[in-house]
Amino acid sequence: MFKDLDPILHSQLRLAVVSLLVSVKEAEFTYLKEHTNSTAGNLSVQLQKLKEAGYIDIEKKFKDKYPQTMCKLNKKGLLAFEVYFQNIQQYLKPKK
Repeated sequence: MFKDLDPILHSQLRLAVVSLLVSVKEAEFTYLKEHTNSTAGNLSVQLQKLKEAGYIDIEKKFKDKYPQTMCKLNKKGLLAFEVYFQNIQQYLKPKK
């Protein structure tokens, strides 16, 4: 009846990150940190897990001599988010 929820996306912080990335083309690490109210260390760990799952792409570069980490949701991540959203709807409105 109920489909399994993706354990990668079922984490509160990872779900928040992916939700933010769905609405923007890409986001800087500090943007994600501020909008998720996360610590830098925790966010780094969760971004790495999303990257290892193949859901996001991370690009590290320099901007005006300062390091900049950019994150972008890729097609696999968008599809995983869409499936997760559909599956969670089953929990909210189960068929009788």
